[in-house]
Amino acid sequence: MSTFNTFSATAYPLPVENIDTDQIIPARFLKATSREGFGENLFRDWRFHKDGSVNSDFVLNEEKYSGSILVAGHNFGCGSSREHAAWALKDFGFNVIISSFYADIFKGNALNNHVLPIQVVPEYLARLLQTIQENPKTKIEVNLEAQTVSFENFTGVHSATFDINPYKKMCLQKGYDDIDFLVSNLSKIEAFEQQHIY
Repeated sequence: MSTFNTFSATAYPLPVENIDTDQIIPARFLKATSREGFGENLFRDWRFHKDGSVNSDFVLNEEKYSGSILVAGHNFGCGSSREHAAWALKDFGFNVIISSFYADIFKGNALNNHVLPIQVVPEYLARLLQTIQENPKTKIEVNLEAQTVSFENFTGVHSATFDINPYKKMCLQKGYDDIDFLVSNLSKIEAFEQQHIY
C-alpha cells in the first residue's frame, strides 16, 4: 500500500446523514471476495436509475466535482459491518472521508484499507460542505503527522484537528497493513523468542 502523510485534493460533497453500508455498496454486489471491482458499484442505487441509466443529478456523476475526498453527512457508514463498503470507496478512488461521526466498525474497516476517516465537529463540516458546493475546485489539505485538515474560502483558512489511533496512523504513514507491520518486526520477534526459550 502507498504511504500517506500530507495530502491535498478536491472533494465530492454528499450532505446526506445516516448513510449506511448497504447504500455505500448494496448487498447484491457482495459475491466477490477480492477487493477489486467494487468501486463500479459504489452508491449503485444512487448513481444509476433502475433501468441502468446514469443518474446525472447524483453528485458522483456531476462533472463539476472531482477528487479523492468524500465529504459526507453525519453518521457515515452505519448499519451492517461489511468491509466491502471500505473496499468500494477505496476502489472508486477515495483516500479520505470527512464526516462529523462514523460507525466504529466502518471506521476500523476504512483504516484497515488505507482510507482515512476524518471526524470533525458539525459546524466545521457544514462550512466545508457549503464551500465545496459554492466552489467545486476547493482544495482540502490533510496533514496526517499534525492530524489537521484545512481548506480556504473567501473568509480565510479554516483548520481543524482530528483524532486517530496511533498504530493506525503509523500504518498509514508507512504503507503497512497488519501483516506488513508484523513482518517489519520479524527480527525483534525472533530475538524475543530466542531470549524466552526455556
